[in-house]
Amino acid sequence: MSFPHQRPRRLRQTPALRRLVAETRLHPAELILPAFIREGITEPVPLQSMPGVVQHSTDTLKRAAVEAAELGLGGIMLFGVPEERDPSGSASVDPEGVLNAAIRSVRAEVGDELVVMSDVCLDEFTDHGHCGVLDDQGRVDNDATLEIYAQMAVAQAEAGAHVLGPSGMMDGQVAVIRQALDAAGHQDVSIVAYAAKYASAFYGPFREAVDSQLKGDRRTYQMDAANRREAILEVELDLEEGADMIMVKPAMSYLDILADVAAMSPVPVAAYQISGEYAMIEAAAANGWIDRKASILESVLGIRRAGANMVLTYWAPEIARWLREG
Repeated sequence: MSFPHQRPRRLRQTPALRRLVAETRLHPAELILPAFIREGITEPVPLQSMPGVVQHSTDTLKRAAVEAAELGLGGIMLFGVPEERDPSGSASVDPEGVLNAAIRSVRAEVGDELVVMSDVCLDEFTDHGHCGVLDDQGRVDNDATLEIYAQMAVAQAEAGAHVLGPSGMMDGQVAVIRQALDAAGHQDVSIVAYAAKYASAFYGPFREAVDSQLKGDRRTYQMDAANRREAILEVELDLEEGADMIMVKPAMSYLDILADVAAMSPVPVAAYQISGEYAMIEAAAANGWIDRKASILESVLGIRRAGANMVLTYWAPEIARWLREG
C-alpha cells in the first residue's frame, strides 16, 4: 500500500504514542561513568575543557561511586593520575599506587552494587605519555609493554576490579592479560577490550583530565580514522584472545564502525562517548546554540541506536537523574 493508506506520521502524534513505538530506549544500567582520581589532592580539581567534570580526591571519588550505585548506573571506569611518573610507568603496578588504591576504596564503598572497571594502560603513568614503554629508538615496544600490562592487570584484579579495560591498542594485549589473570587465580575478572580504538582529534580534553605528558601522537598503534574493515579484524583478534566485552572508541565519528561491530559481535559491545564529544556539546550549549538536555540525550540515544549495549559517558549520572524524573 502507498499514500494515503500508509501514513507513518500516525505513530508520532503524541508523546505517549512515540514512547510506545520507540525502537531504542535509554536506561541507567546501560551507562558507565568514567572518573579520574588524582594523587595528592584533598579537594576535587575542575577541568577547564570539560565543564562539570573533575579530577577526584579519594573522598569525592567514593561519593561519586556511591551516587552512581544509587542511580542504578551500570558501572564506573577509573583512571589514575599519579604525582610521580617515569619511563616505565612503575606507579601503575604499585599496589599502593593511585589507581590501585582507588579501586580498593571504591569496592569498599559499593561492593558488588556497581561494576568497578579500571583502565589498563600506561599513558597516565609514563613521563613520555605513550601507552607503552619505549625502545632505544623512541618507538613503543609492543611486547615489552605487554609484560607490564600483565602486572597491571593482576594488581588491579587484586585491588578488587570487576572488569579490566586494556586501552593501549597493543597487539596481543587481551591474550597476555587473560593468561596473567588466570595464572593468578582471577579467572572471574572480566575484560572489556578497547578493540577498535582510533587515533582521534577528539581526545584533547581527556589529556587535561589525566595531565598527559604526551609529545607527538599515537598513530603507530591506535587505528587510522580512514579504516573500516580493519576494525572487524581487531575485534576478531580480541575475541579469539578471550575478551568478554568489546569497545569502540570514539563513538560520535565512528557510528558506522559501531554498527558493523554490533552486527557481528557475539559478546556485549560498549562505546565510549569521549571527552571531545562532551566538550563540544557543553560549549555549544553554553553559548545558547543548542538545547543542552535534548542534545545530550539525542547523542547517547544515537550511540545506543547504532548498536552499543553500554555507553561510557561523563553525563551518566545526570542522564540517570533525568530518566528517573521521567
